[in-house]
Amino acid sequence: MNHLQKIAGIAALFQALIYISAFVFFGAFWDFPADADATEKFAFLTRHQTILSLVNLTMYVVFGVLLAVLVIALHQRLKTKAPVLSQLAATFGIIWVGLVIASGMIANIGLAVTIELSAKDAEQALTIWLTINTIVEGLGGGNEVVGGLWVLLLAITALKINALPKLLNYFSLFIGAVGILTIYPAEILTEIFGLGQIVWFSWLGITMLMSRQAEINEYDKEKLQ
Repeated sequence: MNHLQKIAGIAALFQALIYISAFVFFGAFWDFPADADATEKFAFLTRHQTILSLVNLTMYVVFGVLLAVLVIALHQRLKTKAPVLSQLAATFGIIWVGLVIASGMIANIGLAVTIELSAKDAEQALTIWLTINTIVEGLGGGNEVVGGLWVLLLAITALKINALPKLLNYFSLFIGAVGILTIYPAEILTEIFGLGQIVWFSWLGITMLMSRQAEINEYDKEKLQ
């Protein structure tokens, strides 16, 4: 279990890094021609298919795998003193894992299919691509309700049993609530949740690694005695 906590702490830090990388990529490097016609849009997507596929793979599939590790580790950490709440939180966490990974697979398969179709009918391909993007956004790209519920339930559980730093738990309550509010289609809420998750995953990862190190130091002291 202790080894799992360390791995999960590292996973959380990598998740924060993935969030940062996604913000940087789409904010500074991705220059999609939104006002161009269908042919020009698919010419752009064709030129950048490899990099976009890698970005989707990283921010959805890899992120989802790391999230699975974190969900299990936090459940192990909390279940002894709060079995029901911990199980409930873990349930939403695992559902979020599935949605995130599914989003990445749908995004990449959809990208490949629509690029191939665009050579025959660019307008039809664009319609399909927009539909696929809507599905991806609905599953996990622009709707963070399930992730918000997981974070909120974790905060409630940890506060009840005093399992994590209190300030982190209060911040988790805020981030979880914002995630749930993304059910309303406002981009600002999604951005707040995303930026907040960078801080949350970083803070949580450091906390888990530090608590693991504290356990090692305590064990070493006991051996010396």
